[in-house]
Amino acid sequence: MSSQVLLFDARKKPELESRGELQRSSLSMDPSQPTSRSDTLPPAAETANLGESAATGFRFRLGYFRWVICALLLLGTTKNYMDRQVLGVLKVTLQHDFHWNEIDFAKLVKAFQATYALGMLVMGWLVDRVGTRLGYALAMVFWSVASMGTSLANSLGGFAMSRYALGFWEPAVFPASIKAVAEWFPKKERALATGIFNAGTNIGAIVTPLIVPWIVVHWGWRAAFVGIGAIGFVWLAVWLLIYRTPEDHSWVSKAELLYIRSDPQEAGRKIKWARLVQLRQTWAFALGKFLTDPIWWFYLFWVPGFLQDKHGLALTGIGIPIMVIYLISDVGSVLGGWISSSLIKRGRSVNAARKVAMLLCAVGVIPVVFAYRVESTWSAVLLIGLAAACHQGFSANLYTLTSDMFPARAVGSVVGMGGMAGAIGGWFIADVVGHVLEWTGSYMIPFAMAGVAYLVALGAIHVLTPRLEPARVE
Repeated sequence: MSSQVLLFDARKKPELESRGELQRSSLSMDPSQPTSRSDTLPPAAETANLGESAATGFRFRLGYFRWVICALLLLGTTKNYMDRQVLGVLKVTLQHDFHWNEIDFAKLVKAFQATYALGMLVMGWLVDRVGTRLGYALAMVFWSVASMGTSLANSLGGFAMSRYALGFWEPAVFPASIKAVAEWFPKKERALATGIFNAGTNIGAIVTPLIVPWIVVHWGWRAAFVGIGAIGFVWLAVWLLIYRTPEDHSWVSKAELLYIRSDPQEAGRKIKWARLVQLRQTWAFALGKFLTDPIWWFYLFWVPGFLQDKHGLALTGIGIPIMVIYLISDVGSVLGGWISSSLIKRGRSVNAARKVAMLLCAVGVIPVVFAYRVESTWSAVLLIGLAAACHQGFSANLYTLTSDMFPARAVGSVVGMGGMAGAIGGWFIADVVGHVLEWTGSYMIPFAMAGVAYLVALGAIHVLTPRLEPARVE
């Protein structure tokens, strides 16, 4: 049945309010024939033509439940970053209590990064194997327990063991979230949805330095790990209650389901890792992550200490500056996704839209090279905030490249491979930053690396995928 018939039914028969009546009127010429949830999707050729016209015709009953799912992904990402950020917020406190130097602290960052690299690969496979709902739930349980377990540590080795466990399970957040976006959003909305849930990284980094010092003052640093970790079980209950695929969800309107599936549908066969590794699209994403993820780790783990060491802020005084940094980066996360989605809606190709957005972000990062030398605390905060915003905008589009170039059934695995590459890059930068700070006491080299990384990454992506061609996975 053509999209014109669907639009006619939506406009001329508003009295058909029930799910079954709308289903029969819009998708079956014979109301006596039984219908099922799986039968309601139109053929790929027809679905591909629904596009904007169907979205307009069904506007009054399209539904927005997919954005509820996006909000849940946002909260999950927020929790994820709260767990990993606690250590960075407490860096100076723990260095004082346990007499750690910069290289000792770098060892804890490397412990996290080492298993994060392995976990990215395993979690991508796990999410593709058991599905988004169960894969994300399992990971949330184990990383929350690992976060709480840090409270038991009494030595550098004890902290390292907790960071190993946390690093292994936390990576599931991105393969699961990207896969959920691929399941719940048409291509034209995926960059925006990714930018929104990815903003949770900033929210987590904002909330943690506001909450943790207060907890430390009242109950000590061990309580901070317990309290932040325990939040995961609240999120878990909501996730298990709400999350299903769109076809299996009773809260999704028929019109919204058609809109979600308005892109041509794909076959459902599994894709082997060996095949994915051979593809230049996989390497383009992995190189992008390898070059840019370490910069985010630098901001996450060292900026709190930078503000305390170089600008004389106390633990209880870093909350507002860090909040400002990540509020700015939240804007960048959403704006970066919005730019490319808006360009696509205006007729630009996916290739041009993604790369224009990424180029703007790569150029916007450059001024951070001066952050180490400015005297004013707020000048440094604004420079780092701009760079963090541009990172998040770049990252939102980089993640979306996977669903642009790969079928949904491969997205989790590809994101996992790229995340592993990013974690390996983070492992190296932990060594560089730790030793540079211990030997020179200067942040010049880390901020210089941050300023150029994104232009190099975009150049590598463009060389490997000049047109963002879909990967030939079969």
